[in-house]
Amino acid sequence: MSSGCSHRGCYAPSMTCVRGEVPEDCPHFAKGAAPDDAEVSAKDDASAERQLRFPWTGNAMGPADLPYLAGASKLKLLTLAGASDAGKTSLLAAFYLLVARGIRPDGVEFAGSVTLEGWENIAGSLRWTSASGPTFPPHTSTGSGRYPGMLHLALETPQSRCELVAADAPGEWFSYWASNQASPQGAGARWLSERTDVFLVIADSQALAGPDRGQTRVALSNLLRRIGTEAAGRPIALVWTKCDVTVSPEMEARIKDAAQRSLGHFREFRVSMLPAQGEEARNRGQGIVELLQWILSAKPTPVVPEVRDDASRALFQAFGAFA
Repeated sequence: MSSGCSHRGCYAPSMTCVRGEVPEDCPHFAKGAAPDDAEVSAKDDASAERQLRFPWTGNAMGPADLPYLAGASKLKLLTLAGASDAGKTSLLAAFYLLVARGIRPDGVEFAGSVTLEGWENIAGSLRWTSASGPTFPPHTSTGSGRYPGMLHLALETPQSRCELVAADAPGEWFSYWASNQASPQGAGARWLSERTDVFLVIADSQALAGPDRGQTRVALSNLLRRIGTEAAGRPIALVWTKCDVTVSPEMEARIKDAAQRSLGHFREFRVSMLPAQGEEARNRGQGIVELLQWILSAKPTPVVPEVRDDASRALFQAFGAFA
């Protein structure tokens, strides 16, 4: 429960109000303490019904908002795990802008969203304006929350409708979680790892080619090991962001080797806001549409349970054979 609202399960104002209210109009938020049920009059109930709004505001959703979507269809939760400033928010914004402009995988159509304002908040920086060209979205703040902001995008595919929910989480969460699974500072990353359907592990090409590339490699290797331990057959992709920056073959080989040892089965993608060298089209970046297509079709891999020899069980079965 946050300090701003006394209603159980509500994290306003950092997340959407669970009652669908503007926080300033909600009695739980304004008074700071939940009123006793016996003290709420019929007049107050009627007033609340008249003022009740939609159960979403268009901003990023919190955990309490997900049942509104999950009650209608199965959600696909997408987690972008990576260090701070690795390009996670920019990649999400690129998904949204490409879909909005009709640059989508074959057969995929936009089918709605309950977080359009949240998408615009992160994508606005990437738009051209009359005053200036595009910039990158601001750093996702850790704030004081323990849960990520989640953005919804409904897409019709040739096979079915996909209710995609993407988590926009700060990179610091994953750094703490990779080093210590039980870290209090990594609670948000832990919450995502327990619920996500698809993992994107972000490898920052610029950082892996920069002066601190050794520390970046160690941090990425720790994250790969952590996700490999938690994945349990869920689909994983290793995504090289800012791939217009060249990473040395030795560094790339070490990252791939760490991914192979930690993850086993995974897909690999290279994405950039800039077009590939020699490509005329400059409005779709590179690799982003292909990555989105894989996300929509990705399915978990069945995990074969580990069989262990149990001497006591074998003895019991032998006894049953002679009984």
